[in-house]
Amino acid sequence: MRGFLRGLGYQGRVKSPTYTLVEPYEVGGGTVYHLDLYRLADAEELEWIGGRDLFADETAVSLVEWPERGRGALPPADLEVAIGYLDRGRRVDMAATTARGRDVLAQLGSETSTKS
Repeated sequence: MRGFLRGLGYQGRVKSPTYTLVEPYEVGGGTVYHLDLYRLADAEELEWIGGRDLFADETAVSLVEWPERGRGALPPADLEVAIGYLDRGRRVDMAATTARGRDVLAQLGSETSTKS
């Protein structure tokens, strides 16, 4: 998350939303929401933290960790990102699941195949 925000030019402190469930960041005139759903007991809790409004904002970017805990209450993902270890670094695999996700991958110049 920190690297993503730094890549967008964000210079402030990046906090983990483990206990708050969501942390908003104002970046370049837009908003990035970082959600960590690990502590979610029920997907309906997303409604209590304003999930509907969060995901209705099409100008915002929402990054969701542990999305399976919000199954049924989350909109479809535009991109699925998997981060793993690779030797001394990290491997990032991205799969587009919507037209919007495919547009993002195209803008990144990604070679990653899309997922339907």
